[in-house]
Amino acid sequence: MKPDGNPITPAGISALRARYDHLLGTERPQIVEIVSWAAGNGDRSENGDYLYGRKRMREIDRELAFLARRMKAARVIDPARQEDHSRVLFGATVEIADEDDNRKVLTLVGDDEQDATASQIGWSAPIARALRGARVGDLRTVRLPGGEKQWEIMSITYPAAT
Repeated sequence: MKPDGNPITPAGISALRARYDHLLGTERPQIVEIVSWAAGNGDRSENGDYLYGRKRMREIDRELAFLARRMKAARVIDPARQEDHSRVLFGATVEIADEDDNRKVLTLVGDDEQDATASQIGWSAPIARALRGARVGDLRTVRLPGGEKQWEIMSITYPAAT
């Protein structure tokens, strides 16, 4: 299955929804309360609570709009339900090795849930694009800013279906 649009895992869409709900249901109402209180204190031009609160509200509203667009464009794909577990597809966890046998384990996830510190690589990242469709034993060349590097696919795994 080749994801198009904005592929995301079920965990990724849950995280986006949780962030949206937190901003809309908790953080924004608190800021609105602070701004209302500060506005009642008189001169708004020198009122730090009012100025900061208005700025923070604009930031929250921008993030809410961004999250809403990303969730609307999201196409949830459960990696456990991928049809061909012998190839690198969306949601695969892949062990790769370079010519010096330096190994990395990467999981291909949606761009909105990528986290390099957790070895979760966004679907449109150069290394993810190079690995797509590969099988164990295949060699793939990744074009990086420092030049090209070749990686061999050592293993491919998917989470178990729940």
